Amino acid sequence: MHYIDGAFVPAVHTAPVREKATGAEIGRYALGTAADVDRAVEAARRAQPGWAALGAPERAAHLTAFADHLRSRYDELVELSMRETGGVRAKAVDEVSAGLKQLAISAVEACGTAGDVLQPYKAGKLSLSRAVPLGVLGIITPWNYPVNLAMRAVAPGLAFGNTIVLKPAELTPIIGGQVLAEAADAAGLPPGVFNVVEGDGPEAGHALAEHRGLDLLDFTGSREVGTAIALSAARDLRPVRLELGGSNAFVVLDDADVELAASCALIASLEFQGQTCISASRHIVLESAADAYVAALTRKVEALTVGNPFDGVDLGPLISETQRDRVHERIVLPSVAKGASVVTGGTYDGLFYRPTVLTGVTPDMPAFAEEIFGPVLPVTVAATEEEAIGLVNGYPMLMNSVFSRDLMRGLAVAERLQAGEVHVNDAHARHGAENQMPGFTRRQWIGVQRGPLDLPGWTRR
Repeated sequence: MHYIDGAFVPAVHTAPVREKATGAEIGRYALGTAADVDRAVEAARRAQPGWAALGAPERAAHLTAFADHLRSRYDELVELSMRETGGVRAKAVDEVSAGLKQLAISAVEACGTAGDVLQPYKAGKLSLSRAVPLGVLGIITPWNYPVNLAMRAVAPGLAFGNTIVLKPAELTPIIGGQVLAEAADAAGLPPGVFNVVEGDGPEAGHALAEHRGLDLLDFTGSREVGTAIALSAARDLRPVRLELGGSNAFVVLDDADVELAASCALIASLEFQGQTCISASRHIVLESAADAYVAALTRKVEALTVGNPFDGVDLGPLISETQRDRVHERIVLPSVAKGASVVTGGTYDGLFYRPTVLTGVTPDMPAFAEEIFGPVLPVTVAATEEEAIGLVNGYPMLMNSVFSRDLMRGLAVAERLQAGEVHVNDAHARHGAENQMPGFTRRQWIGVQRGPLDLPGWTRR
């Protein structure tokens, strides 16, 4: 059911929520309408001035209570994530823990610096810059990491005095929406401060994305939907914040430790069955290292087990039949038809897709050009370092990796890759590729942990 203006609201129409590994119904979600979205936005707008007027310690206390309720259900939420997303236990632990961490960080930030003293433009004057809330935030979250990707926006948004209307993904509406509404209610957030409208993308999602009552829409999801949202918003100059996917690259130079690279490749391409925006979609390998790398990669991939996450396997099911068919029929089969070879994998049983290594992949194939979002590792061979860099750049990317025994060479190549985050001799380490420096530069994290968080984009300055 929805959570609007501090109350749980039953819906006229609902749809089932299914455990991804078994297909069993584990709950139901409301099929929200534009009218439901209107009510939620109106409630958030009424509540926002009062929420912003609260002292920062009071808002922080609400966030702490929010986190405490979720923490009290930690084991339950981990298992619910496994059932609803199809991820293995380690992924579920990471997801729930990251959401709790974001709430804790935001509770601290709420009481931190809220502005700056600026150099005066004229002698005898005092110039201050103050951060104030944006207002009402609409947040549309994806199904792959529904807890922490919601909290990445919800927690700082609330901390800085904004109110929220959240539309969780229809494939994960319980842990991505209903559970969060229950936590907000238990935390005693004032009515209208945090609202959840469930529903499908074309109905509830579209209504929220187009709503004129929002001060910012935050969307995490596919490039296709994100592009449509951006085009629509541009016509009305409505502010949007988009975190979209890309065709991330995994570069193996000729002097790389191929065993290390192949081990890291399993994380880079296969964590949560490759269904993350930071998954490596293209493995670009220098020719002299290619045979050894493919051999090591194939050996490690063939040792992986696929099945029900509760059986202690390495990989669980894909999120849906639609996603499975996209991976197989839009990525793998057309690439094979164009000349790629399946070294291992390329088969499935229901939603359980065997991890797949493709070789002979060229830039004209979908396995190279498209974000895969599935357990497929396409290998493209480059003759020179310069060619490899050229193959990497020119595509939307969030996160890349470079492997070389020569650290300085690896760093030099990393600096030439056009991605928000680049790792040398490592897979992705969650430094926050989504938190890019605004303006006219790319912000690159090159194998180092970022420092303390700055005020994110939830305030006007």
